[in-house]
Amino acid sequence: MSSTFPSVIRMDRRLAPTAALHVEVIADLVCPFCYLGKRRLDHAMEAVQGPSDVNWVPYQLNPDMPENGLPLDEYLLTRFGNPAYIEPALEQLTNEGRLEDINFRFDRVSQVPNTLRAHRLMYLAESEGVDQTALAEELMKAFFERGEDIGNKEILIELGGRHGIAARDAEKIIDDEAAKQIVLSREAQVRSSGIAGVPGYLLNRRLLVIGAQDTDALVNAFDRAMFGEGNDSIVSPALH
Repeated sequence: MSSTFPSVIRMDRRLAPTAALHVEVIADLVCPFCYLGKRRLDHAMEAVQGPSDVNWVPYQLNPDMPENGLPLDEYLLTRFGNPAYIEPALEQLTNEGRLEDINFRFDRVSQVPNTLRAHRLMYLAESEGVDQTALAEELMKAFFERGEDIGNKEILIELGGRHGIAARDAEKIIDDEAAKQIVLSREAQVRSSGIAGVPGYLLNRRLLVIGAQDTDALVNAFDRAMFGEGNDSIVSPALH
């Protein structure tokens, strides 16, 4: 994969109603930039007048996280050394979140979960035709705004239930080994393609956008992906 990503050219026109858009969102559910990116994606999708769909691809920021997660203080110490180093970044994220109607409450977060169970629930949503984007919103809001442990089985069952996922199905999938291997396989494909950070958006299997881009940038990227403008698009065969 090329080490440079396509630039996004600003265009004033809206997307043609006959164009189709397929978005694959590469994200982790405890990534604050993924939450910001998700909200910006929501706004960008409002500009798409033709057929469109969004699917979510699993990615773990912390693939070596213990199964039961880590206390926040221990996690920050392990990853960043002095937790004080991260405070300015958290403050900046909080300010950016307000612009997207996100109420980041890092003070409520006590446990950083292993997200494999949550990704398995997202996989079940995909399998059952449940709106993955709505479920992702539910999971991120629970973690970042209410401080809930989205690695906890009971919490995941409750959150899934709000979107029509039966408790017995959620309970089964959350600890299902086959589902775990599917999630890990999909993540491994993403990593093998060269993607090392999230969020990422693969548009129509031809244009890859990395980072929590603003809404205008995403709209213009949609335009390029649908109309084939430019010759520097990126295809990730690992996601086919």
